Amino acid sequence: MSVRIDAEISGGVPDGEDSRPEGRRRTGGLRTGRLRDGRLGRLLRGPRPEAVPVIVARACTLVGLLNIAAGVFPRFRKSRMHAIAEVLPGALGPFAAALALSIGVLLLLLAHGLRRHKRRAWRAAVVLLPVGAVAQFAYRHSVIGVLISLVLLTLLLRHRREFAALPDPRSRWRALANFVLLGAGSILLGLLIVSAHPHRVIGDPSITDRLAHVLYGLFGFEGPVDYYGRTSWTVACSLGALGLLTAITTIYLAFRPEHPAARLTEDDETKLRALLDKHGARDSLGHFALRRDKGAVFSPSGKAAVTYRVVSGVMLASGDPIGDVEAWPGAIERFMDEAKAHSWTPAVMGCSETGGEVWTRETGLDALELGDEAVVDVADFSLSGRAMRNVRQMVKRIERGGYETRVRRVRDLGEHELERIQRAADDWRGTDTERGFSMALGRIGDPDDGDCLIATAHKAADEPGPYGDLKAVLHFVPWGKDGVSLDLMRRDRTADPGMNELLIVAALQAAPKLGIARVSLNFAMFRAALARGEKIGAGPVLRTWRGLLVFLSRWFQIESLYKFNAKFRPRWEPRFVVYRSSKELPRIGFAAMQAEGFVTLAPPRFLRRGSAQRRPCPHRAAEREVRAA
Repeated sequence: MSVRIDAEISGGVPDGEDSRPEGRRRTGGLRTGRLRDGRLGRLLRGPRPEAVPVIVARACTLVGLLNIAAGVFPRFRKSRMHAIAEVLPGALGPFAAALALSIGVLLLLLAHGLRRHKRRAWRAAVVLLPVGAVAQFAYRHSVIGVLISLVLLTLLLRHRREFAALPDPRSRWRALANFVLLGAGSILLGLLIVSAHPHRVIGDPSITDRLAHVLYGLFGFEGPVDYYGRTSWTVACSLGALGLLTAITTIYLAFRPEHPAARLTEDDETKLRALLDKHGARDSLGHFALRRDKGAVFSPSGKAAVTYRVVSGVMLASGDPIGDVEAWPGAIERFMDEAKAHSWTPAVMGCSETGGEVWTRETGLDALELGDEAVVDVADFSLSGRAMRNVRQMVKRIERGGYETRVRRVRDLGEHELERIQRAADDWRGTDTERGFSMALGRIGDPDDGDCLIATAHKAADEPGPYGDLKAVLHFVPWGKDGVSLDLMRRDRTADPGMNELLIVAALQAAPKLGIARVSLNFAMFRAALARGEKIGAGPVLRTWRGLLVFLSRWFQIESLYKFNAKFRPRWEPRFVVYRSSKELPRIGFAAMQAEGFVTLAPPRFLRRGSAQRRPCPHRAAEREVRAA
């Protein structure tokens, strides 16, 4: 009986010879040949299409930095590094410092747009690269410089479909931001230019003289600093070019067409309210989707929607999608398509466990537990018992001080009382900007929000304040038919500590009469880590993480908010952040802090009056109340 082996089938060595070494050599040679052919093929085909934007952006960044260095530092123009820079696009010669600076700054600004696949950045690069190639040939006759420009241009033209992202939302304030930031950068670069020629300066000008020379030069005038030879002309041209670049870009941003940020239209709001009427009981954050500084995308069937806001290039959704769970995938797909069309970074803040599962399943994104939401079941709440002793004593003490509470629907308030509450809530805000995004509605007393709940604390006084006997306000939004979710907490600074505890207890006690069975309170970040880290048997990693959170609580009141919520014996519902990549978490976190109002890049408050306001984050008032207590 004979057996055919693999070597025989493939035409290997005859029987009786050891075929393994030869086979290994043959396989290794064949594999090496294939690898060489594959590498050569990839080299001839060029980079992957999806990698082209990053490659071109990095090339523009490198060229921009080298051009700026060549324009600022005269020694750089005599170094070996400058020999490389001279053949790169945009460097026209050692004496063209002004043009090198301008092109360098423009390339740095352009690189960000190219990295984000922006169509307008692609158009600008397609125009600038041929100009740079012609300039290289005309002024330096540099074939290498022309080739580099043409290679980058070829990549852009060949992979133009990779640069299809639409513009971001923008307004006229971008022109002011550009003027301030680019102007400050021009002053710093100007000081470097003025100080980069120590052996050519006449006399010994002070730092004030140098700064004055920079400011004069940005506007095209001669300053108090003078140099020997042609250096004075070079410095003047460089400063004038920076000033002209700042002026041109600012004028362009001021007069370009606006792309306003997403806003909730009346039609969108009507559709969302209809969805909340049917499915609003599912998510306690559902009513916050009605913030009017959010946009909305609906599923093809119209049975579900995702609301979002774009902040610093991050498309930030909050809470779960609104509507029928079976229609959530359609709305999520529309959300992801919108993010892709504009090259925005998709993210979700504060979704529930069910929402996180749907988001990760439908999009391939990851989810990370962010914290827990405190939910109190009204039927289980009671002030009796040892666990509620501190709250009970605080409430009794405040009541003996002459305070009384009232809990009513917004529609039951009179016009004058509602106006007084609105003014008080605005004036009692402790920050220059309103805070809140994922757990804040952004308004009080809107006619369409008649089901919202308001709890107020009052105390009669011999000399009533500007708001009469009003001392504190709590505002709740509907959570389905039988629940409410805390929106904001405000108190008079002269009132006794414990106003928030008093009003929360009053709202819970009045809830059965109003048909309310559950109340959602504040959100406690990293609650699970704080709770588990203080228990016996906690490991060193968990204890270290808890210690870091306690340390950060000196500024962000993380632990204090957790303990404040825990006073009312709630059940904890986890909330998650959904993200695409761990390297994007810092950017998403910064965008979330902007949306919530902790980081403000907007114009001053007095310039924003009459525009859409950003509204409060309810746990900030709780933080202040905890401090006062």
